Amino acid sequence: MALTKVTKSGITDNAVDADKIEDGTVLAADLANGAVTADKLASTLDISSKTVTLPNTSVTNAMLAGSIANDKLANSAITVNGASISLGGSVSAGKVSWQTVKTADFNAVAGEGYFVDTNSVGAVTATLPGSPSAGDTIAIKDYAGTFGTNALTIARNGNNIQGVANDSLISTNRASIVLVYIDATKGWLFTNESNVADLQDIRYVAATGGTITTSGDFKIHTFTGDGCFVVSCGGNAAGSGSVDYLVVAGGGGAHGDAGGGGGGGGFRVSNEYALPGPTMSPLANPTGINVSSTTYPITVGGGGPFPSPGSPSVFSTITSAGGGATGGSGGSGGGSRANSCSQGTGNTPPTSPPQGNNGGTNPFPVYSGAGGGGGAGGAGDPVGPQSQGGDGGIGSYVSPSLAVGCAGTTGPVGSTRYFSGGGGGSHDGTPGTAGSGSSGGGGAGNPSGSGTNGTANTGGGAGGGRTAGGSTGGSGIVILRYKFQN
Repeated sequence: MALTKVTKSGITDNAVDADKIEDGTVLAADLANGAVTADKLASTLDISSKTVTLPNTSVTNAMLAGSIANDKLANSAITVNGASISLGGSVSAGKVSWQTVKTADFNAVAGEGYFVDTNSVGAVTATLPGSPSAGDTIAIKDYAGTFGTNALTIARNGNNIQGVANDSLISTNRASIVLVYIDATKGWLFTNESNVADLQDIRYVAATGGTITTSGDFKIHTFTGDGCFVVSCGGNAAGSGSVDYLVVAGGGGAHGDAGGGGGGGGFRVSNEYALPGPTMSPLANPTGINVSSTTYPITVGGGGPFPSPGSPSVFSTITSAGGGATGGSGGSGGGSRANSCSQGTGNTPPTSPPQGNNGGTNPFPVYSGAGGGGGAGGAGDPVGPQSQGGDGGIGSYVSPSLAVGCAGTTGPVGSTRYFSGGGGGSHDGTPGTAGSGSSGGGGAGNPSGSGTNGTANTGGGAGGGRTAGGSTGGSGIVILRYKFQN
């Protein structure tokens, strides 16, 4: 008769192996809670030829002595906020893990929070992750309450912030912010913000070079000779990124011996920052020049000595042509000589808006007058009857807030400054009168000797002379203006 129950006294330790147990005879119901311990089993148990079938509910926790190691389970880890955490490990239950105080530029990591101290180190930049995933979270807090003095820049690192491709600037004391990445369109969004006035990075153009003056929220750089405009910050759309310009070339020289007036130097100006219409030239281009952090060489053209044209002035992509000498073409054309109908052509080479006008001609070849040089604002006057030399063409004007403290003449539009005026023509007859130089630095013609030179740094054309020799046009100027604060 087979044994159906076994007592402790009937079996010695380690005596039960697989061969001693009939298939299916040991049931879960036969095991008392905690009865199966390691010392009750043989050190080795060969079940390679046996079939062991346990119902899902056949072994309960109470029947197990001790515990099951984590690595024995099918699922040995869990995922928290996208990170795999092994069983038995630990993870912060919050969205961010706060780090030690940051006092220098740092790279932010998803899932972390940062106290940032700018009190003694100055401005700090926190660079966001370059390849974030949806749900990535970063928190920032002003540690010392000094972001208003030394701001924190949040560098976007190629991703949008609040849907805009700009860095963010936190510049209010005691500010705090939580950023969560959502997608490529909006990028990082602010889900919790406190004491934050403006989260967009506002940058303005910053530069050196020339003589610098300030007018309201604008810096003006004036170059009366060659130099460099050195941009350290190109700004951005939230602040400023464009520079308005006035680029005036050198005025043309004028002949003696009944010479026509020299043409005014090429006049080119922009007005992106909307200086008032009544004080700004109608020739103004509505857009300035976008700049970047680099050095821009500045060329200021010299006035043309008899019998030469003026030299060009240059800033970035803007080149103004020198004024034409007597009878020659250029920014503005030179006036015709006496007994000649040939005057110079202005706006050569052509620009839009035009940089100058034609010189004056001689419609009375029987008279011995000379035409006035063209100016940026008008053509030179033709020869008048009775050997009257033509007046120089009027120059064009800019607001005094652009041409702060520079040379130039006052014209009929308030206290605006004029540039690129034409020189007056002379004559070769008796009686006769010489033409006047125009507003914008044009030199006057002379009925008995050499004409008057154009005014320096206005681009004014030289005045024609009565006797041999000649006169020199006025040198040019370059003025740059940009917004540096709000």
